[in-house]
Amino acid sequence: MSTRICSFVRRRPRGFTLVELLVVIAIIGILVSLLLPAVQAAREAARRASCVNNISQIGLASHNYEFHFESLPAGVTNPEGPIRNEPKGLHVSWIVRLLPYLEQNVLASKFDSAAGAYADANAVVRAAQISVLHCPSSPVPAVNEAGTVARSSYVGCHHDVEAPIDADNHGLLFLNSKVRYSEIYDGSANTILFAEALTSRDGLGWVSGTRATLRNTSKIEIGGPYLPAPKGTLADPSENSGSLAVGGFGSYHPGGINVGLADGSTQFIPQSIDAGLLRQLGNRADGEIMKPF
Repeated sequence: MSTRICSFVRRRPRGFTLVELLVVIAIIGILVSLLLPAVQAAREAARRASCVNNISQIGLASHNYEFHFESLPAGVTNPEGPIRNEPKGLHVSWIVRLLPYLEQNVLASKFDSAAGAYADANAVVRAAQISVLHCPSSPVPAVNEAGTVARSSYVGCHHDVEAPIDADNHGLLFLNSKVRYSEIYDGSANTILFAEALTSRDGLGWVSGTRATLRNTSKIEIGGPYLPAPKGTLADPSENSGSLAVGGFGSYHPGGINVGLADGSTQFIPQSIDAGLLRQLGNRADGEIMKPF
């Protein structure tokens, strides 16, 4: 009887030791750390693809608008300029003009252009979130904390250098503009219509034709993932940046921005692009020979 018991005990499987368990955990941790960057890259690739789709939809809406009115929409509609980044005036943005072509007929019918972007009559429209206007890589929510102002990740190109938004700008969308395709002397494939921008948490929203929906080709800024812009920058404006300052394009994609060109195509422009070439892309008729970008 004792022999059977001893034999049974000897055949019993041995468990893991603490050292073996720690080694297994360490190996799993290493594998996870190696896999995580690949997972993040795959997610960013999906977000970038969604962003490109948004730009394509806005570009198509812009072309449909031009087809009906024989000109691109005004970057901002206001009696006079320059445009200040303040909730004063009409400041009706180019995005408002595109609403019927973005399948937002209800919002378009409820917006009172004569009352202006900041009127109480337009409060409901001002707070409306439009999915095609929000880049999924942006950490800034599509609407402010109070739920009264909806934002846009995409902004029109008003000028080729840093300057106030006014009627003499060189871009395609500026104060009371009505640019025809025949006036894009440099070619629609060589001129930016709109692009991404670092969204301001204190911005005036997509109904406002201020720097909330208009920027220039003075520079490209890249934001860190899920990090708000520092106070006092154009991405998060305060009194330090001035109400006439506009700022350049930017995104939360690594290395550059997605842009919608006037010919309807979508391109990725790296942050390292030559400053002179970037300026050319923001000028509809500078007469300079365009280099590849």
